[in-house]
Amino acid sequence: MNKILAMPDGRSGRIVEVEAYCGAEDPAAHSFRGQTTRNASMFGEQGHMYVYFTYGMHFCANAVCWERAPGSGVLLRALEPLTGVERMREARHGIERNTLLCSGPARLTEAMGIDRELDGADLVLGSEGPLILDDGTPPPEVPTASPRIGISRGIDPPWRWHIEGNAHVSKRPSRPRAR
Repeated sequence: MNKILAMPDGRSGRIVEVEAYCGAEDPAAHSFRGQTTRNASMFGEQGHMYVYFTYGMHFCANAVCWERAPGSGVLLRALEPLTGVERMREARHGIERNTLLCSGPARLTEAMGIDRELDGADLVLGSEGPLILDDGTPPPEVPTASPRIGISRGIDPPWRWHIEGNAHVSKRPSRPRAR
C-alpha cells in the first residue's frame, strides 16, 4: 500500500485502503465460481484493472494481482485526493469535503471517472488511462488489517488494509449480528 492512482486528466490520489479477494479460495470473490464474461479481467494479466457494476448503480475497481490463485485482486476502497480535486468534486456532484470524495469504492470510481469502459486497463503502463505508480513515499510500517466491509461470506480473514488514522479511509467495519 501507499501507491498513487493517477488518471490521464490530472486526477490522482494516494491509495489508503484496499481489500484482497482471493479467487477460488474466497467465497466473497466474484471469481470464486470461475471465469464469466463479467469477471474475465480477474483471470487476465496481473496489473490490469477489473471494473464491475454493483447494486445497479455503482462501479468498483480492483487491481488484478494473482500469482498462484487465478482470479485474485485487490479492491481499491479509498484514496486520499492529491491532484485534480476540483474535477473530482465535479464528478461527485459538488461534494466539498475532501474526505468524502474517494472514501469508499463507489465514491473513488465516481471521483476518478472510472467505469466499465476501463475494465481490463493496464495499470502498470497506463496505456488505457489509469496508472498505479510509486512516488517514493514509504509504506506504513504496520498497515492496519481488519475484516472486509460489506460482505456476508468469507468475513473472517483480515484482508482489509488501511492507513490507521487517515481521514480518507472509509467507515470502520462492523461485525454482522448473530442470527
